[in-house]
Amino acid sequence: MHGLAIRPKGALDFLSLGALVHRLDPGIVPFRKATMCQIHVSGGEFNAAANLSDCFGLTTGIATAMVDYPIGDLVADRVKAMGVTPFYKGFGHNGVNGPNIAVVYSDRGYGIRAPVASYNRSNEAAGRLRPGDFDWAAIFGGGVRWTSRGSPGTRPARCLAARKGGAGSWPRRRASCARRSKSASRSERDLRRPGHSTPPGYCQAFARSRCRGSWP
Repeated sequence: MHGLAIRPKGALDFLSLGALVHRLDPGIVPFRKATMCQIHVSGGEFNAAANLSDCFGLTTGIATAMVDYPIGDLVADRVKAMGVTPFYKGFGHNGVNGPNIAVVYSDRGYGIRAPVASYNRSNEAAGRLRPGDFDWAAIFGGGVRWTSRGSPGTRPARCLAARKGGAGSWPRRRASCARRSKSASRSERDLRRPGHSTPPGYCQAFARSRCRGSWP
């Protein structure tokens, strides 16, 4: 009915490639008045894997970066608690500036006051992922029924990993990626106006993110 050829069985029903994030949540209190926060582990790709596991009982996994420091321990524990199988590329922390697991500061808003969110993805571990960091042959060896990828921190690395790993249709997509990159360059120039907060290279990174080769 949906027209998609989804394999009926596999070691994993669902596999994500994306960055893990921890979110600091002061509840309905705005950060400028907050004195305490709850910590939630998220990330778009992890959220999909976690909820498919927890709610629907599917076998899910995530390929991502992990950092050897207390925040990394906390995040890894939450991944395990949600029943998601992790495939980590590990990084050490230098004790000063990383690499880090991304952090989001997000209150919940209240009444007519909208929620306010800000990110710190400086020196993010997932942004350091490179081709060869994951053994795709082993991960996909038992069969994977569905994949998801797309976190900003991993997009350029994801395309490179797909290319090196022979993941399907890179040659067919190369021309399309080049067109998107050229278009992004024009968008980048348009966005470099006073007061605009878009970081340098964002449009180029987003264009690279659309290089969606098919996974094995």
